[in-house]
Amino acid sequence: MPTVPTVPERIVSQRDRLSPAERQVAEVVLRQPETVAFGTVAELAARAGTSGASVVRLAGRLGYAGFSELQGAVQAAIGQQLRPAAERIRDEGGSDVLSRTSRAERHNVQRTLAAVDPEAFARAVDLLADEARPVRVLAGDAEAGIGTMLAAPLGMLRDDVAELSGSDVAVVRRLAAVPVGTVVVAIDLRRYERWVVDHAGRAARDGAQLVALTDSPLSPLAAVATVSFTVAAEGAGPFDSHVGTLALVNALVTGVAGRRRDSAARRLDRLEAAWRDSGALVEG
Repeated sequence: MPTVPTVPERIVSQRDRLSPAERQVAEVVLRQPETVAFGTVAELAARAGTSGASVVRLAGRLGYAGFSELQGAVQAAIGQQLRPAAERIRDEGGSDVLSRTSRAERHNVQRTLAAVDPEAFARAVDLLADEARPVRVLAGDAEAGIGTMLAAPLGMLRDDVAELSGSDVAVVRRLAAVPVGTVVVAIDLRRYERWVVDHAGRAARDGAQLVALTDSPLSPLAAVATVSFTVAAEGAGPFDSHVGTLALVNALVTGVAGRRRDSAARRLDRLEAAWRDSGALVEG
């Protein structure tokens, strides 16, 4: 019996056919499914900044008979994730900054890792573990630290890993110097930085294998990626959270370490010996 496509899968399959207004509605459906599950056409339209007609058109575009059928599909998808209200209230704890942050970050990590497709994860690990393929990391300004947290440990497990930044001329030159089949990891969230999108797209067109870590399957990075992961990034305060993204990066590095177990262990032994001999680290 064929598998019924999920709502996100239907959105991705129709990505190139969506009008700007329909894309706005689709983004809300993807990011805030509770709005669809428990709201009305008018509420979803208001949240998306568009019209009720756009909501209905999107439902039809995705193959649903109307908003009610789309709503039912979303309700079914999130039903297993919902817990009794009383249990959720008991989990709330305080309303102080630390409690809000704890809730938000647990939610980001859980949503990010739960959304990972095992086959896509295995494909990404295969690419990153393949030492015949150089790895280059492109990260937006706000995500630069996450890029470093991927490139640094990955570079301890295998050769030829580098972060790319600087002027467009410098990035193009460094990308042009690597062979076809290079793995380019692009990390960026809305609002997407043009240089990351442009260089990632150019690399993909030139034969790179693009692994995208972004916040929506409608992201311009996801549209050109070989493998794409969607991260949850809702912050407790005014800024995006990168904790979910970091959890995914840690999982990818762990996967590569497991795939390259023997050679990685030898590399780490040599690094430890070098650090010890040079006195570079201070034992606590």
